[in-house]
Amino acid sequence: MAVGSAHGLETRAGARALDDALVRDDPKLLIVFCSQSHDLHALLAEIRERAPGVPLIGCTTAGEIATSGPSEASVVVTALGGDGFAAQTAAATQASRDLRAAGARVARCLPIREDLPHKVLILLTDGLAGDQQEIVRGAYGVLGAAVPLVGGCAGDDLKMTRTHQLHDDQVLTDSVVAAGLASDAPFGIGVRHGWRRVGEPMLVTASAANRVYTLDDRPALDAYLKHLGLDPSISSNHRWLARLALTHPLGLGRPSGEDEVRLISGGDFVERSLSCMAEVPQGALVWIMEGDETSVLEATEAACGDSLAALEGKQPLGVIAFDCIARRGVLGDAGIRTEINRLAAVTVGAPVAGFYTYGEIARTRGLRGFHNQTLVVLSVG
Repeated sequence: MAVGSAHGLETRAGARALDDALVRDDPKLLIVFCSQSHDLHALLAEIRERAPGVPLIGCTTAGEIATSGPSEASVVVTALGGDGFAAQTAAATQASRDLRAAGARVARCLPIREDLPHKVLILLTDGLAGDQQEIVRGAYGVLGAAVPLVGGCAGDDLKMTRTHQLHDDQVLTDSVVAAGLASDAPFGIGVRHGWRRVGEPMLVTASAANRVYTLDDRPALDAYLKHLGLDPSISSNHRWLARLALTHPLGLGRPSGEDEVRLISGGDFVERSLSCMAEVPQGALVWIMEGDETSVLEATEAACGDSLAALEGKQPLGVIAFDCIARRGVLGDAGIRTEINRLAAVTVGAPVAGFYTYGEIARTRGLRGFHNQTLVVLSVG
């Protein structure tokens, strides 16, 4: 595994990032994370010109991660290959029509190789297309419990309007792209969020799928703002609400005792409802959540430790991080540099790639596997 990056909107940034990633002549998969500010068709053409026929997946982001640190408006290319490794890719378009079917469709790309017993499915999705847990359910229905799922939701530099997914030489939207990996060495997945409950719980008294209509029998938007000590009458701007929600997600109580975090992706200022990236079931208890630099960085180290522990003592070839943009909001510019430095230190100099997401996927046990405002780390053994 090797990672290349090119900063800013420099000429032929895709080609230069790819050149740095192609340290060997046998790549079997390319993964591209880039800003939506690039000419995506031209960027893909540069990469395909230098690596024709190599399977490729990727997506636009809310910020990119490379070994050198976090950046914006950049391109990060990861190359995976060599003996003892196989990869196949797939894409499902018009995913919002049936998210579960889209997840099932791309899950069938997993290579079937008895000599490569360790497997993982990487999913890159359009988080604005609806309840992302449905994609996880669809993939799980095909692969079962034996194959872990990992990945993240594409971003659009916090515009929250339209994201893009990349597959071979195609620029897609409202899509799910996937890479099925099989290897003779293990993969490791770690997932932690670093958020904690604040104040009293609220009861979800009316909801449908990923939309919450009322909390404690009050309009959900008004109840949410009241719990934050804000006047509901000041809420009239989608960008303002999006930035507020980044650092004040909802925590969904679970019988296991570990809260699931739900990113609030928007609100309806007429009906006063909230939209989330995944299902918030009626009858559930939810809390406002908050975090600080210490708790978020502690979660970073814990996720890395969990991921590396699964490698059975092997040193990682590299690490891919799916890091929620909300965690970046808590850490600030200096904090995110510290976070990536800690990732690099824990992985003993192995290359690091990743992006800031609108939601994260990590299913290692059970059916549930979609997360919000969480760090997911995939270690390649």
